[in-house]
Amino acid sequence: MFANDIMSGNNASETEERSSDEITNQDEDKLFPFHNSQATYGDRYKEHYLELYKFYVSSAETIGERRQKNNSFFLTLNTTIIAVISYVQLGIQSGESSDIYWLISLSGIILSYTWYRLIKSYKDINTAKFKIIHRIEKELPLAVYDAEWDALGRGKNPHLYLEFTKIEMVVPWIFLGIHTAVLIKVFPWYLVSSLT
Repeated sequence: MFANDIMSGNNASETEERSSDEITNQDEDKLFPFHNSQATYGDRYKEHYLELYKFYVSSAETIGERRQKNNSFFLTLNTTIIAVISYVQLGIQSGESSDIYWLISLSGIILSYTWYRLIKSYKDINTAKFKIIHRIEKELPLAVYDAEWDALGRGKNPHLYLEFTKIEMVVPWIFLGIHTAVLIKVFPWYLVSSLT
């Protein structure tokens, strides 16, 4: 489950701006300053290598958990804004609207866009993490995450794997659209026309 959650739409091949799943030579030198040499590192090289790999995989899992908590927070907040506005609107006679509705709608637009940017940021962080995890796995007996990604067609075949991030990124835009529609409907346009 962890691998599917973390890799759901967050692997290097999903990011169009990046040309491959491989890390650069410069990154490789940073990642392996001892050039994979037990002789230059010392006797505990393999033990430390495995421990760092486990730690790094755990940090990728933590990013996934944090991402889900943020999604829950923004979904709850947007749903609450829409529910409260709808409930209050029931108490107002038809044709009237509160002067603060447009401010609430504007805050909903800002929240929705912030949510979208956070999802994109988490995607980019996990993309980088899995590039490094895949590189580390080249030195291990098994490359389970890289093999899983291969089994899923590296995210290029939607019949094998539908990238969750692409679906996940639509939700903030739906709320942004709803808040924009409400803003257009309730904005005090008469104030703008009185300025001209």
